[in-house]
Formats: sequence, C-alpha cells, structure tokens
Amino acid sequence: MPSQLFQPFDLGDLHLVNRIVIAPMCQYSADHGSATDWHLIHLGNLALSGAGLLIIEATAVEADGRISPDDLGLWSDANEAALARVLEAVRRHSDMPIGIQLGHAGRKASVQSPWSGGGQRPLDDRGWQTFAPSALPMQATDRPPLPLDAAGLKRIREAFVATARRAVRLGLQAIELHCAHGYLLHQFLSPLSNQRDDAYGGPLENRMRFPLEVFDAVREVVPAAIPVGVRVSGTDWMEGGWDIAQTVAFCEALKARGTSFVHVSSGGVSPAQKIALSPGYQVPLARAVKAATGLPTIAVGLITDYEHAEAVVAGGDADMVALARGILYEPRWPWHAAAHLGASVKAPKQYLRSQPSRFRTLFES
Repeated sequence: MPSQLFQPFDLGDLHLVNRIVIAPMCQYSADHGSATDWHLIHLGNLALSGAGLLIIEATAVEADGRISPDDLGLWSDANEAALARVLEAVRRHSDMPIGIQLGHAGRKASVQSPWSGGGQRPLDDRGWQTFAPSALPMQATDRPPLPLDAAGLKRIREAFVATARRAVRLGLQAIELHCAHGYLLHQFLSPLSNQRDDAYGGPLENRMRFPLEVFDAVREVVPAAIPVGVRVSGTDWMEGGWDIAQTVAFCEALKARGTSFVHVSSGGVSPAQKIALSPGYQVPLARAVKAATGLPTIAVGLITDYEHAEAVVAGGDADMVALARGILYEPRWPWHAAAHLGASVKAPKQYLRSQPSRFRTLFES
C-alpha cells in the first residue's frame, strides 16, 4: 500500500501535499518583535524540507504578550514589514504553505531565553509586568501577574484580531491560535491558573469563554478560505487540572464555531507537572479528540521514527503528524521518511542531483 503519511490532505481550501507539519518553535531571535536574518535562514531551511505545512513560531499579538523580549511579534507596522521581507525571500524558492501561530504568554511572559536560564526578568532588565486570569504566578518567586479586567480582556481580544488581519495581509495561509503550553488562553482554561469568580472563571463553560471569544473574533475577520485552527494542551498532567474530557468539550465548542483543525499537545501550565516521556506520548490525546469530534487533528510529541509517524496516520490516530525539535535535528526528515516508506517528496531544483541512486523516484519530477 502507498504511504498514508505522504497522501495529500485538505484543510478546507488549503491543499497539503502530505501529512507532515512543521510545528511552531520559538527562536528567541527577534528585534523588538521584528523578524531578523535568523528567521530568514531558519524558515528558508525548513521550507525546503518537503513537509506539507510550515507554521511560524508563537507570534505575540502585543509587546507584553511575548514570552521573552526577543520573541517574534506582529503587533506593529515594523513587525509586519520585517516578516514580509522574510516571507518574500522564502517564497521565491519554496511553494510550501506557510501558517502562523498567534499567542499571548500571559503570566509566562517577561522571561529570559532558554539558553540564558529562562527565569523571569527583573523590571529593570528588559522585563515587564505580566497579566493573567488571576494573580497567580507561574513560579513562586515570580512577580504576581495582574488579573485582567474588562478593559484588559477587550485589549487582548482586539490585539488578536489586529494581528490576524496583519497575517492575512502577509498572505499567510493558515492561522493557529495558541491555547496550549500554559500561555494566556490556556491559563483561562485551566482551573490551576484561573481562579476568577466572574463570568470567565469557575465552571468549564466560563473558563472556555475568553478563548472562544478570541477564536470567534479572529475567525470573523479572516477570509473563509484561510483555515483557522487551535493548539490545545490535552492535559495539564496535574491532579485537579485541565484534562482530556475538558479538552474534548472545548474542541466540540470550537467545532461548532468553525475551527479548521486542532493541534494536540499537552502540559505547560504548572512547573509541578509530571510527564512520563516516551515516543508518541501525546498521541492518545490526539486520538481522543479526533474520535470524539471528527475534527482534522494534528498529533505531536516525540514522533521521530518514520514507521511510527506512518502508523499514527494510517491507524487513524490523527490526520497529520507534526515535528518540532526532531526536524531541527534532521531538517530533511521528510526526504528520509519518503525514502524509507517508498514515497516521493518535492525538492528544490538546486538539490535534485543529491537524489541517491537507490531511491530513483524519491524526488518528484
């Protein structure tokens, strides 16, 4: 049988040549939110990999929504112009569809880059006051975030809308809202980080309210031909936290509102989480979402083996498989997977002569 991993898939009007997605990966290499030459090199490299879809890293909708002061953003004309330069160069040499993940870090903002320790930055060292659903810090030593009031919620909702409009102007072909990994929209969802007593806290319906408002507002301004999806954490890996049953309920609400896909990850809301890592440890979460909702589903998390990725798709656990750190380590992973599975992949003409003689049909003619 032909490889299922290399069968095409349509996200609405967006055609993907295969089921391999490059997941968003923070680079901590922007200049006041603006993309730099690093992004040109990084995205250009990945756009030559043969994957079906490339999603740009978590991109802040306002300056205070960055994870670190070096994060990518799309809140200003300068940010938009810088990313336009990168995209123009990449698109000259690749027709791979490019999407973007839009997010707000909430209480996990104002930190150092991972290679500098990752701790919260002091206010006098490129740090800032953070915002969250409740005044609960991520780490006990962090400054408590300010609880968002009605004006703050409106500001952030409008920031998502304005950034989505910029993404459309840039010709980006898919938008993913970041509701995972303990960032702001996930903070509203999880009872561990949301202890509000108003319409945005307490019961599940209330905790879902703000993320759903953001989704509705973004979906309304994005043309119907452009898929808008959501990345979720299927579980907090914590007693009393967000879990797969709540995730399914959230995804059902998103489906009713017209979400195009769900990208299922996990964790990130608490430093006390206990995760037993193993290849495909998050696949059961994706399987549960897909089985319950029928939504186009992306599985991610330590899927590095070609046969494993094939099995995830062929077995119906998910419609697509996303790679993150694995494709940084092996940037031609889709080429190697296609060779192993007897499939073909698109390669730039400058690289056609690299096709190994034992894989004479690897590169599409």
